[in-house]
Amino acid sequence: MLTAQASPWYAHALQRTAAGQAEPLNVPARMEWTTRPGSGPDAEILGPDLRRKRILELGCGPGHNVACLATRHGAQVTGVDLVGLQVRRARSHYGQLSNLTFIAGHALHYLQASDEQFDAIYSVFGAVGLVDPGLLLPSITHHLKPGRTFAFSVPHPQRNGRRPSSDDRPRRDYVTLPDRSRLPIARWDFDAKRWEIHLERAGFWLTSAEAFRDTRHGRWPTTLLITARKP
Repeated sequence: MLTAQASPWYAHALQRTAAGQAEPLNVPARMEWTTRPGSGPDAEILGPDLRRKRILELGCGPGHNVACLATRHGAQVTGVDLVGLQVRRARSHYGQLSNLTFIAGHALHYLQASDEQFDAIYSVFGAVGLVDPGLLLPSITHHLKPGRTFAFSVPHPQRNGRRPSSDDRPRRDYVTLPDRSRLPIARWDFDAKRWEIHLERAGFWLTSAEAFRDTRHGRWPTTLLITARKP
């Protein structure tokens, strides 16, 4: 189950890299949590002062948020991504910067093999929702320092008029590739109430749940952003 979704994400990264050589980029001015750049909060939801704090992103993709945290906020950031091509792309974009590390590997496997403690852990359309929460969330709890924040954004369960999952099983979803073709994936498509249940089982307190809309994609909410705290 843990590696079953590698192929769609590899295909997505392969098309991205085939579109052109990755080059160094300017660091983004802010973090992005939603489908519409510039909407939603910035890095403040991870903590009031992130300087020299150790932060982990699960599913870092091309590394934009990792670079922002390391450069704009002075954090020591680790980005983990399932697909080696994405990590290579992230290093091409931001590998010249200090205070950041990119690692290729499955988020759960990384957590199970590491003994590092973090001041904040987050996921932006990354591992959360794509890995069994009964396995992933307790592992995140284990690596988060007491009193610190875990935050994640996922596709809103009511996007395009859908209904949230009615039980704890994953359901069939699709990832859209750059060429607009689609490949099937499994996703735990929970609403905020069901996420709260799973967070409490893992030892977290839910602190906020916000829905965000992107008018380019119709009237339905597109992003669910959740923050939680470890007591």
